[in-house]
Amino acid sequence: MNKKQIVVGVAIVAIMGYLYSLPVKGLIKAGAARDKAQSAPPQAMAAKAASNVTVEMVSEPAKTAIGAGLSAKITDLEGQLKNASGDAEKLSIDKKLAASWDDVNQPAPAAFYYQAVARKDNSYTAWLNSGNRFNDALKITQDTALTPAYITGAVEAFTNALKLKPQSLEAKTGLGVAYVNGGASPMQGIALLREVVAQDPNNISANLNLGLFSMKSGQFNKAVQRFKTVIAHNPGFEPYFYLAETYKQLGQKPEAIAAYQKCKEMMPDPAFGQRIDQYIKELKN
Repeated sequence: MNKKQIVVGVAIVAIMGYLYSLPVKGLIKAGAARDKAQSAPPQAMAAKAASNVTVEMVSEPAKTAIGAGLSAKITDLEGQLKNASGDAEKLSIDKKLAASWDDVNQPAPAAFYYQAVARKDNSYTAWLNSGNRFNDALKITQDTALTPAYITGAVEAFTNALKLKPQSLEAKTGLGVAYVNGGASPMQGIALLREVVAQDPNNISANLNLGLFSMKSGQFNKAVQRFKTVIAHNPGFEPYFYLAETYKQLGQKPEAIAAYQKCKEMMPDPAFGQRIDQYIKELKN
């Protein structure tokens, strides 16, 4: 599975989770969103919680999700890793496990294996892969007990990636997202994302995440512009969905309906389509 397929898969899961975690009328009010975004566990507690999460803890539910057939190869590789004797052999199997979890679109276990690879070979690519997968895992998880580990892992990964390539816009974007999601350094994270956009005004990931963070803080007009920038250069169901949600919050019903319809066209999933139809119906009433 290539990088684009992984990103699309994560976006689908994230949006579907978003759809079914909210009432048909959508987002919580802006003030409540700000309160939620600003509340974060103390750093010491978060660090302790992160250290208690292991790759085994996230691998087992991931295996259940993909089924016995697809998980058989992974289980075999896990057995090989336990019996491996040398560092070179362990590194090779860690790489295979990371790639295998990517192939079945399971970012959480992939993140831990890329982390293991990066800690051994200290390569920019491994650190970047680890950070991206941790951010992806955070985006789709419903288990808040896992979030400190994902955030901590992402910060470690992108920090080390930037040590190797200080000008990497992808690593800066990933670190910015991790900082904001962590709650401890949100303004530092926003500053990193703005730095990326200053260097690359059309950067897809930075603009999309700045748009999402604007939504969460109730700055819907700013979010609209961010999502429009993304759509202008890389139209897809994800930015159209968030643009529709933003228009809805602004009371711009025709624009919201048009964006929802475009989103539905780009992701022809029956369950997704039915939920979008409910949103459109509610806006028309």
